[in-house]
Amino acid sequence: MTIAPRQRDDVRLGAAGPGVRPRIRTFHPRRSRITPSASSALHRLLPVWGVEPGVIPADPADLFDPRLPAVLEIGPGMGEATLAMAAADPSTGIVAIDVHTPGIGALLAGAERMGLANVRVCIGDAVEVMDRLAPGSLSGIRAWFPDPWPKVRHHKRRLIQPEFVHRAAELLAPGGLLHLATDIPHYAEQMLSVCSAEPLLANTAEGFRQRPSWRPETGYERRGCEAGRASVDVIFERV
Repeated sequence: MTIAPRQRDDVRLGAAGPGVRPRIRTFHPRRSRITPSASSALHRLLPVWGVEPGVIPADPADLFDPRLPAVLEIGPGMGEATLAMAAADPSTGIVAIDVHTPGIGALLAGAERMGLANVRVCIGDAVEVMDRLAPGSLSGIRAWFPDPWPKVRHHKRRLIQPEFVHRAAELLAPGGLLHLATDIPHYAEQMLSVCSAEPLLANTAEGFRQRPSWRPETGYERRGCEAGRASVDVIFERV
């Protein structure tokens, strides 16, 4: 799998080709060192458990043998929570997508170590991948602690916008969950407002939720808690 070079500015060209207005980048390209085990896992396992963004099947259930209802996990970080969720529910397939190769490598290494058969990975832009999926093809979409873009002038770069939420709702099967989490108060308000305005979704609570017992704490979340930041979950169901 090849990784596209970094664009000159904070935009990436969409799949529609030349002449189309570039889409605003919704993530920070992170640069960090990769451990030997993660590097080995990338080279050995990416050809087996990886999927190219441009050839992902319209129904991600087809990535698993036997076929499994699929959840799209956006930005799994170093994969701790992904591995815990996959181990707790082997009847659900998880497709983890990120641009952070050290994290993808760590996730692959963990999946091999734990003997998990229900994890697949994709190195790429989640929004572009979602454009290739069929309506109703996902049982869940998770975006836990996406880049907050805290400066007001950068809020347009946040992932959780009306267009994203509408597309997510279209991809969910009835009863499927759009599960968001953040520890940034004004981003939490934006998440709740945007999801509440989407007619295809219904809130599973009166407003925000505390982290449910079945959602593992992420490494990012743990560090935020130690720094005094409280997290909230926003969980909406496809009607």
